[in-house]
Amino acid sequence: MRRSPRLLLLRHAKSDVASDPTMRDQDRPLSPKGRTSIALIADHLVAAGLEPDLVLCSSAVRTRETVAHLAHALPSSVPVLVEDQLYLAEANDLLMRLRQVDDGVPSVLVVGHNPGLHSLAMGLLSPPERHRVPTFPTAALAVHDLTVPRWSEIGPASTRLVDFVTPRSLREAAGTPEQATDV
Repeated sequence: MRRSPRLLLLRHAKSDVASDPTMRDQDRPLSPKGRTSIALIADHLVAAGLEPDLVLCSSAVRTRETVAHLAHALPSSVPVLVEDQLYLAEANDLLMRLRQVDDGVPSVLVVGHNPGLHSLAMGLLSPPERHRVPTFPTAALAVHDLTVPRWSEIGPASTRLVDFVTPRSLREAAGTPEQATDV
């Protein structure tokens, strides 16, 4: 059994900006490419046995749709908390939210936005590991194991990177040609 908490950081899948350029940023839905990409991540969650015990999701339409497209890969009883303060949250705000997670929760999935997610993913790692997450494209997933026993202790250099995947890396591993680049 895992001794330390596990954190999964997932950037929302690609949104559809072109459908209505006057649409508010928070209201943008996923694009068809985004729906395809998040299906790859959902399959990876299942294959890797990654089952979060709590989902913290930004209130943006694209993050909520990302979670909806992951639903079949998540435990049926997993609570999904949609929180306004996670919309475009900076790394420090995300960190403060994670410190509020109950210590009885073994695994948390945060679905949010860049640049906050990428900054958080980098900041949680020790400097020698940071090169493993050079960018954080849409639908990227970083899996961190905490090196501290409680969520309240999470902070700089307090995790170990277990996995980092993007839709592109999953397509390449499967030998599937890429139709468009990850953004």
